[in-house]
Amino acid sequence: MNTLAMRRSNLKVGLLAAAMGLAMLGLGFAAVPLYRLFCQVTGFGGTTMRATESDAAIAERLARSAGAGTISIRFDASQDRGLPWRFVPAQSTQQVAIGQRQMAFYTARNNSDRPITGRATFNVEPEQAGKYFNKIQCFCFTEQTLQPGEEVRMPVLYYVDPKAVDDPNMAQVEQVTLSYTFHQAKDAP
Repeated sequence: MNTLAMRRSNLKVGLLAAAMGLAMLGLGFAAVPLYRLFCQVTGFGGTTMRATESDAAIAERLARSAGAGTISIRFDASQDRGLPWRFVPAQSTQQVAIGQRQMAFYTARNNSDRPITGRATFNVEPEQAGKYFNKIQCFCFTEQTLQPGEEVRMPVLYYVDPKAVDDPNMAQVEQVTLSYTFHQAKDAP
């Protein structure tokens, strides 16, 4: 092989390696949003589903016609160590009819002397219940700003999809835990 052909071959290999490196770097940056999207679509890792009022109405009709039964929902709340809020569920559990819309409340109080913006992260346990736990309205969809000493009641409107009754992985599930953790918003002072 002559020198010119060798240089061309080396250049091709170098460009291919650089392109693969850039592609891997791009996938590294895309991994978090792609994983988040995967979890939202499948309910993987206890990620709950977002639903509309019309989705809830359809689920309610299906549950009534199938006689879907009931399930216990347990509510859990915590806040990040550096967040000077008191954050608690208004109720510890609710017994709910599967497919029926239900509302639960959480209470948050800003114990500091300055306004603070927080954002709630959430999950559902056991993990297999995540794809059946649907939230129609939730304080966790947006950031919450509390003034010094302010206390608010924050609602969650939800339902458990009647399809959970037909899932063998849900057969032994008697209670689902909805858990929230409040963190100070990253762009907040």
